[in-house]
Formats: sequence, C-alpha cells, structure tokens
Amino acid sequence: MGIIVGMTGGSCSLYGVALLKALEQLNIETHLIVSRMGEYVTKHECHIDMDELKSMATYFHEIHDLAAPVASGSFKSDGMIIIPCSMNTLGAIANGLSLNLIHRAADVTIKESRKLVIVPRETPLSVIHLENMLKLAKIGVKIVPAAPGFYHKPQTIGDLVNIMVGRVLDQLGVEANLFERWK
Repeated sequence: MGIIVGMTGGSCSLYGVALLKALEQLNIETHLIVSRMGEYVTKHECHIDMDELKSMATYFHEIHDLAAPVASGSFKSDGMIIIPCSMNTLGAIANGLSLNLIHRAADVTIKESRKLVIVPRETPLSVIHLENMLKLAKIGVKIVPAAPGFYHKPQTIGDLVNIMVGRVLDQLGVEANLFERWK
C-alpha cells in the first residue's frame, strides 16, 4: 500500500505529523509533499524542521517538482490525503489548477478515480469555501474537517489528534486502532 500525503499551510499540522507517524508504524509507504506555508506552519506549531519531517516519510517530493512520479497517472497509489488542507489548496483542486505538486497529485488522484481525502482547516467557512468543498464532494472526494469528537473522553491533545487521524485513515480503509469507537 502507498499513500500520497500533502501538508499545506492550514493550521493543525500536528494532524499531518501524527498521520505520517501512524502510517510509518503500519509500514505503509508514504510520498510526502509539503507546501512552503506547510513547512512554516509545521515548524511554528510543532517545532519540527523539514529534515525531521522528511524522515517520517518513505519518500519526499519537492513542492514544485511537477516531474515527480506522483504527478503522473501511471504512478500507482492507494490514495492521497491532504492534511491539513488550506483553502488556497482546496480552491485550486476544486477548479482543476495544478500550480504545484500537491495540486497536480490531487488532480491525478481524481482523474484516476483513486481516493482523495481532504482535511480542511479554516473557520469560519465562506460560501466560496463551502462551494469548493461541495464541488469536490460531488465527485467523490472525502472532506473530513479537522473537528475531533469528544465521545471517547479525550484526556490529551494527542487523544484529540488520534481520533481525527483514525477517522481520516478510515476513509482509505486503513485500520490503525488510534481511538475508541462509539459503542
């Protein structure tokens, strides 16, 4: 199994870091792409620099490398997760723009009918944001807002992060046992 992971400039890069760690523990191949603002936010929020972030992935691809393997429909993957996903990235994908490798990999994922999961991080949402999400949802893209549940009685921020990462992985059929399910 191989999953493309995009991290953009939306807050909550902790979700992306936790996702990479979970996929590493599950021995799932990852292809990481990080936007410039994704790099900035990860360093600011998590105190993790790019070298450390790269070490969490199986493969790393530069944001402007449109010749990277993940830019081609012939590249096989089991899906793509953009976590967190900025409204800039969401808007570009919803409108078919391929301005960088995250956009292009998402475009390829959509055109090849593979699973794409987007974890938007913005509040409040404008009508434009909602229309872009609706456009993507109508073609099968899974929109999983960064909004953890509390029914499992989280005790730490890590507990909150784990429920979100677990729910994201559910969308690709990956069982990670990161949270207690509703009973």
